[in-house]
Amino acid sequence: MTTGEAVFTETIERDQRVEPADWMPDGYRRTMIRQIAQHAHSEIIGMQPEGEWITRAPTLRRKAILLAKVQDEAGHGLYLYSAAETLGADRGDLTRRLIEGRQKYSSIFNYPTHSFADVGVIGWLVDGAAICNQVPLCRSSFGPYARAMIRICKEESFHQRQGYELLLNMMSGTPAQRDMVQDSVNRWWWPSLMMFGPPDADSPNTAQSMAWKIKRHTNDELRQRFVDMTVPQAEALGVTLPDPALRWNAEREHYDFGQPDWDELRRVISGDGPLNRQRLARRRQADEDGAWVREAAAAHAARRSGVPA
Repeated sequence: MTTGEAVFTETIERDQRVEPADWMPDGYRRTMIRQIAQHAHSEIIGMQPEGEWITRAPTLRRKAILLAKVQDEAGHGLYLYSAAETLGADRGDLTRRLIEGRQKYSSIFNYPTHSFADVGVIGWLVDGAAICNQVPLCRSSFGPYARAMIRICKEESFHQRQGYELLLNMMSGTPAQRDMVQDSVNRWWWPSLMMFGPPDADSPNTAQSMAWKIKRHTNDELRQRFVDMTVPQAEALGVTLPDPALRWNAEREHYDFGQPDWDELRRVISGDGPLNRQRLARRRQADEDGAWVREAAAAHAARRSGVPA
């Protein structure tokens, strides 16, 4: 074992942070770039489903809340791309990999938002699942990622409360509004469970990520935590989660629940979800539309530094 390998192993064993200048295995670097890039892509693509409702939100207050949330997601993407850059990744290259379909983003963002209730349910369920997934990442072994996650998780927690508050208001409204919320819950529940990834037995990267302390919990552990957290919230809200197998197991002291359609998850991840093509097409168009801004910024920076563009 080389000195670098020994220091890396000791850092992981002592539960300390690996920093960008430290020696790390090539596999660790590749894994971190892949995970951080996927997370960053998810934040940027994730602006689209709710962004579609900014101009259609029913009040000025709701427009302002939604606009602020979408802006937060853009900021999260920027933090994460910056963390990936500390590993030697190029932000432009990561974007190209995304729009060419060579890197993934969260499957949840390939589903349509049919009603304004979806904005609340995304805040409650989707951001709630994200929080379960991401809070342990504040203790990830890679320093820049872990530090970025602290702020991101604080803002995601606020997003979840905003979504839940919106749903509470709708559930105290008309029968049509309550039906709208229940319909939205029915559509988003199973995709939210899929956010944690495939079952542990089918997750090829989990074991190594756990050994390197990039992840602290398995997919199934996090999924169980999310269900246990969400069931009491659903009861307080007055909605029914669409799972006939959902029931409290006194022996396990956890809720039993049904399994999502894993074939559907594989289809969505492979690019055959309801809106995969539209989401990537919009991201590709945004990248093309912004090319002149990047070129102008690069020329301005070069002129200020005295280096010919």
